Amino acid sequence: MAEQEPTPEQLAEIAAANDEGDCPVNYKAPAQKSLQEIQELDKDDESLRKYKEALLGKADDVADPSVPNVQVTRMTLLCETAPNPLVLDLTGDLDGFKKKPFVLKEGVDYRIKINFKVNKEIVSGLKYNQTTFRKGVKVDRSDYMVGSYGPRPKEEYEFLTTMEEAPKGMLARGTYNIKSKFTDDDKHDHLSWEWSLTIKKDWKD
Repeated sequence: MAEQEPTPEQLAEIAAANDEGDCPVNYKAPAQKSLQEIQELDKDDESLRKYKEALLGKADDVADPSVPNVQVTRMTLLCETAPNPLVLDLTGDLDGFKKKPFVLKEGVDYRIKINFKVNKEIVSGLKYNQTTFRKGVKVDRSDYMVGSYGPRPKEEYEFLTTMEEAPKGMLARGTYNIKSKFTDDDKHDHLSWEWSLTIKKDWKD
C-alpha cells in the first residue's frame, strides 16, 4: 500500500506539537583566557599545577597550529536494533549526506553521538543544534548544551544527546532533512552540515 503523504495542515500540526519555543538560558560566559595565561597562574603551587595539567594537558602537548581549535569529526546514530552502523564522517565532503539518507525504523529509540577534538585553547559553552524539516516545513528543533572543554589534541571528546523516539505511523513515514550545527558561546560556527533520515515501517521495508 502506498504511503500517505501528510498535508501542509498536518505538517503544521506536527511542527506546533514539537515547538517548545527557544528557551533563553540565563548563562553568562566567563572572560576568555588563553591556555598559556591559565598555565602561568599559580605556577608555583605544585598541587594546582598537577590538577591543571590533568584537566588541560601538558603545555608541550601542542597541536598543529594550522588546524582549527575545534574539529567535529563524526556523527553516529546509536540504535541497538539497527542492522548496520549509522555513521557520518564529518572530516571530508559534507555535500553528499542529503542524497544518502539514514534509514530508521519507525518508533525505535535512538541517540546521536558527536565526536570532536579541541586542539589549542579552552572552548566555552559548546552547543549542538539540529532543525528538522519535512517537505520544506520545519517540524522540530533541538538545542543541546555540550559544555566547555580544554585542549586535548591527541584524543577525541564524545557528546551524547538524550534518548529520542523515531516518529511512527503512516503519516510519519518518509524523508526528513536535518540541519545540524556545532557552535559555542562566541557564536563561532565550528561546523554546519545537512543530512537526511528516512522513516520506514521496517529497517529494510
